[in-house]
Amino acid sequence: MIKKKALKLDYYILGTVGALLTLGILTLAGVSAGFSQERFGNTTYFLFHQILVGIIPGLILGYIAFKIPLAFLKKYSLHLILFAIALMLSVFIPGIGIVSGGAHRWLNLGLATFQPSELLKLAFVIYFSAWLVNPAKREKFIKDTKNIGKSLAHRFKNELMGLAPFGMVLGVIVFLLLIQSDMSTLVVFIALAVVMYWTANTPLWHTASIIAICITGVLALIKFAPYRVRRVMIFLDPNLDPMGMGYQLKQIMIAIGSGGIFGLGLGESIQKFGFIPQTMADSIFAIYAEELGFIGAFVLVALYAFLFYRGFLIFIRSKDSFAKFLAIGMSFWICFQAFFNISAMTGILPLTGIPLPFISYGGSHIISELIAIGLLLNVSRDIA
Repeated sequence: MIKKKALKLDYYILGTVGALLTLGILTLAGVSAGFSQERFGNTTYFLFHQILVGIIPGLILGYIAFKIPLAFLKKYSLHLILFAIALMLSVFIPGIGIVSGGAHRWLNLGLATFQPSELLKLAFVIYFSAWLVNPAKREKFIKDTKNIGKSLAHRFKNELMGLAPFGMVLGVIVFLLLIQSDMSTLVVFIALAVVMYWTANTPLWHTASIIAICITGVLALIKFAPYRVRRVMIFLDPNLDPMGMGYQLKQIMIAIGSGGIFGLGLGESIQKFGFIPQTMADSIFAIYAEELGFIGAFVLVALYAFLFYRGFLIFIRSKDSFAKFLAIGMSFWICFQAFFNISAMTGILPLTGIPLPFISYGGSHIISELIAIGLLLNVSRDIA
């Protein structure tokens, strides 16, 4: 009697994500205590809210993603991204959408708020992975573009037709993010699309064209929006506006520098007391580095790097094309976003509104990231 081969699970990924969540809870416990006491009369409100509304639902949905057949996801990938786009549009409906700082990015769910762009990242990776391996269209596309007997014009036409579905979906996403004034998330989508498209062995000129168009578009958006130009100038020299737009970056640098090698200790941050805006969300890395120092920051970066390494191994070893693209998409999305956030906090890139995966306060991104990890572990089960 032949025994059925046991499905394997990548415990390295499971352990890495567990470590990141633990660091996030410990950091948030200290950062949020003062805000919780001031607003709700106790020191644990935001911490418990993160666990109850973000981590627990994320773990449940992540487990479902771990068990769900990948063929089912592939079949309904178009439905999923259309649903995510519909949610993105619903933020503009009065009474449902929430406006904060002039931006329409959140939905009011009663007990909590939800940011549809986080679900859109997940849906985009699933849809794009399915499109890249669509048997009928993909095989015809490859055959036509590699047929040297065809005229150059015919081949060019077929390549454009092959790009059309990708271009249309990405174009809609770009438009929605632009009207939501969410440039940081737009950069994540562009990087994600380019990497996934490039790993699919598509013609190199496609990838080069996409990169050129995106860079031109981003530069145009910066040039024709005065506040974006000013943000870039402040990034280059914070002293141009030390008490205005440059204030946050200067305080972040003070926090990180104050941490030294070993940090001030968990809960001992000074900069969290009103000096840095968004300390629980986008700027939480600065407080983390202040409390745990260079060693702690190095461990955090190493955890993200190791997570991407394991995801890349799954991408290489997986024999199913849809699973391969899911693996590279999910792992790149999370780790690119992490390094994007950390680079902004350390002055390598301009400040952004991107949360630090598994660490920053916010249920929407935690839930989406844990679902992504569930799918990554799903793919890893079939790796020999």
